[in-house]
Amino acid sequence: MTNIYQQGLDKNPANFAPLTPLSFFERAASLYPNATATVHGDLQRSWGEMYRRCVTMASALAQRGIGAGDTVAVMLPNIPEMFEAHFFVPMTGAVLNAINTRLDAATVAFILEHAEAQVLFTDREFSEVVKAALKLIERDILVVDVEDPLFDSGELIGSMTFDDLLASGDPDFEWPMPADEWDAISLNYTSGTTGNPKGVVFHHRGAYLNATNNALTWEMGMHPRYLWTLPMFHCNGWCFPWTLAATVGTTICLRHVREEAVFDAFRQQGVTHFCGAPVVLNTLLNAPDNIRQGINQPASDYSIKVMTAGAAPPAAVIQGMEKLGFDVIHVYGLTETYGPMIVSAWRDEWNSLPEQEQAALKARQGIVSILGGSVMVADPESLVPVPWDGVTQGEIFMRGNIVMKGYLKNPGTTEEAFSGGWFHSGDLAVCHPDGYIQIKDRSKDIIISGGENISSIEIEDTLFRHPKILEAAVVARTDEKWGEHPCAFVTLKPGESLTATEVIEYCREHLARFKVPKTVIFGPLVKTSTGKVQKYLLRVEAERADSGAGQ
Repeated sequence: MTNIYQQGLDKNPANFAPLTPLSFFERAASLYPNATATVHGDLQRSWGEMYRRCVTMASALAQRGIGAGDTVAVMLPNIPEMFEAHFFVPMTGAVLNAINTRLDAATVAFILEHAEAQVLFTDREFSEVVKAALKLIERDILVVDVEDPLFDSGELIGSMTFDDLLASGDPDFEWPMPADEWDAISLNYTSGTTGNPKGVVFHHRGAYLNATNNALTWEMGMHPRYLWTLPMFHCNGWCFPWTLAATVGTTICLRHVREEAVFDAFRQQGVTHFCGAPVVLNTLLNAPDNIRQGINQPASDYSIKVMTAGAAPPAAVIQGMEKLGFDVIHVYGLTETYGPMIVSAWRDEWNSLPEQEQAALKARQGIVSILGGSVMVADPESLVPVPWDGVTQGEIFMRGNIVMKGYLKNPGTTEEAFSGGWFHSGDLAVCHPDGYIQIKDRSKDIIISGGENISSIEIEDTLFRHPKILEAAVVARTDEKWGEHPCAFVTLKPGESLTATEVIEYCREHLARFKVPKTVIFGPLVKTSTGKVQKYLLRVEAERADSGAGQ
């Protein structure tokens, strides 16, 4: 039978346009040209000024042959040029590759080679690593130095500066919108715990939708003032550069995340929103009182909105931040899902609960976000969803428009990640009767002791509640009798002291006996640049520890 709705109703330029966050940018510059786009120290630029700069830079790159199918790499801190790169690179049709600024030279070289980068924008601070990386590459890359007036160490290593390249461009350049919303917009490499990192490819459609999703999920409204404590190299700053274009917000740059600088920005810049891993929140929570002065106000009177993700946040950290007057929302996602995909959405009926119960509810990963698509907790073999009982564990699976295109030049791993028509997260979780998901562990981090599965997150949450403990991480350690036992790494708050015996006794008071750590190691935790604890390194250290450590 003929379908009348498929006759004479074809897509055409009048009724269809590929989704791209570049449309947000064009709108912001056209309709709000005088609104403040970026703040960096004493420097401020409007959306109109930033748009002209980006058009000009896109022209300069296009004149050098950069276009569709090319990769432009950036190794920059959270400065205006890093924000601008999220627009001027895709305005050429090329793909933006934001590189983690704390990687070693060999890994940076691998990324530049694997991504086939033609251009690299870099900064004095990373000159030593970049120089060493370039020596490992047997081809020429155009290296462009970004000169930040707020940083004068290091050296210039490029063939030209950002301003030199900008001066060669045409401010009247007619840049192209993407022909297809499935075209790649960015490339982000996951942290490789074994082997080389994988290149996750985002498309324009997903970037557009997650940028919008952020604004809806967080109820940001128009003209937010966003402080960059989250690195923009991490999942393109969870797509917030594009969210700020959609909401015509203000980017408040922060080159280094230091407690004093963050609290100064809160007081002086009218910050309304910021994102950060739990480790960042814990750092702010434990900052000296003189640095926090003027911030500790009731949430009803003064509230900065905080979005946290990257690791399961201890309920004690959420509770502490909210006591300072911050409004915390917990989200969950991966590089492969453009950042946040699941949100611990708050419900009014929880308002009357005790503070500790409220914090525990917020610490759950939550439910699928508005534009997130589909999420389930299911058996990893059969893909049958687990009961919503808060007990039965399964793996988190996702699918929808904010799941990556795939891994660059890695079809086998892409196929494996998407097997069964779902993206496999590798995270183990339960689903509560209200549909809220709660992660119990990474599949590789679960501790199996005497046949019992032990959640490292549960033990960590217990340790974080100890008044003398600043942060903690728990990994498996080989045990001749039980196979494995929990090994706790503990960092104490300044001026505090604890023995391993005291830590173990504390855990015995709050945990089932088989979950109590048998080994306790004191010292700072090894973390990635985004605040994630590097548990694979802690596992190595745990095995090297004296057999009697912590006993």
